[in-house]
Amino acid sequence: EDVDIPSRRVLITGATGLLGRAVFKEFNENNWNAVGCGYRRAQPRFEQINLLDSIAVHDIIHDFQPHVIVHCAAERRPDVVESQPDAASQLNVAASANLAKEAAGVGAFLIYISTDYVFDGTSPPYKETDVPNPLNLYGKTKLEGEKAVLENNEETAVLRIPVLYGEVERLEESAVTVMFDKVQFSNKSANMDHWQQRFPTNVKDVAAVCRQLAEKRMLDPSIKGIFHWSGNEQMTKYEMACAIADAFNLPSSHLRPITDSPVVGALRPRNAQLDCSKLEMLGIGQRTPFRAGIRESLWPFLVDKRWRQTVFH
Repeated sequence: EDVDIPSRRVLITGATGLLGRAVFKEFNENNWNAVGCGYRRAQPRFEQINLLDSIAVHDIIHDFQPHVIVHCAAERRPDVVESQPDAASQLNVAASANLAKEAAGVGAFLIYISTDYVFDGTSPPYKETDVPNPLNLYGKTKLEGEKAVLENNEETAVLRIPVLYGEVERLEESAVTVMFDKVQFSNKSANMDHWQQRFPTNVKDVAAVCRQLAEKRMLDPSIKGIFHWSGNEQMTKYEMACAIADAFNLPSSHLRPITDSPVVGALRPRNAQLDCSKLEMLGIGQRTPFRAGIRESLWPFLVDKRWRQTVFH
C-alpha cells in the first residue's frame, strides 16, 4: 500500500531540543515531510548528525533536498558559552555559516533561530532594524551567527526569539520551567529575580511562526532577512513564578522578589523586548496565554497528584 509522503520537505537541526521537538511536530502535523537531526539524543527518532562535520551535513542536505531548513541547534546557555567559548562559537557561528552555504547549494530556505540577547536591553522595544549590542558572549556568538548566515546566503531568514518554555522532558530544559520545584516546595523561601524583564514564549508558538514563514516564503521569494517573535506578557522571573503558583493553586508567599541586578554569571539585558509588528503585518503569528501554556507544560511534574485528578478528570 502506497504511503502518501508530502512533497514539501523540511530539515530541522536540534530536533531533540525543546524548540526543535516543537518545530518538528508542527511541520510534521501540517503536511510537510519533516526530517529532524540531533546529536547526543538523536536515535532512534532522528538522524544523528554532528553539525561540525561538514561532509555529514553536505550529505544529508544533498540526499534529502529540503525546501526549508530550520536551524534550532545552538549552545543557548549563556553561562556555558562563557565557560566554553570555542565550542560555543563552533556551533553557533561556524556550523551555522556552513549550513547557510549548503542551503544555498540546494536552493533551500534557511530559518536561523537567534535571540533577543543580541540587544543590550537599554531602549526597548527593539525593531529588526535596531543596532544590536550584545552584553554577553552568548549574544555575541548568536549575532556572529546571524551575520555568517546572511553573508553566506542572502535568501536566509533570521528569527530572533526570547526565553522559551513548553513541553519539557526535564524541568531544567527551560529557564522558565526550572523554577517549578522552587514554587512547589513552599516550606523554604526562594529568592527570585525581579529585575530582568522577560517575555516568556511558548515553543509551540515559535514553531507555528516558523511553519507560517516557510509557507509564505514558498509563495513569495521576498520573505527573507531578520524577523522578531515573542510572547507579549512582560514578566520577571518572580512574576512568572507567582503566575505558575497561581496556575496550580499553590502558595507563593515563600517566593522573594530580588530587585537588584544579578552579580553572578553572564551579564543579562534588563529589557530586550522585541517589536514583532513586521511578522504581524505579514499575518504571521500565534500566542498562547502564559498561564494556559505553563499549566499544559508543567502539570506532569506536579508533586501533589491529587490536584491533577481534580483538574484533569
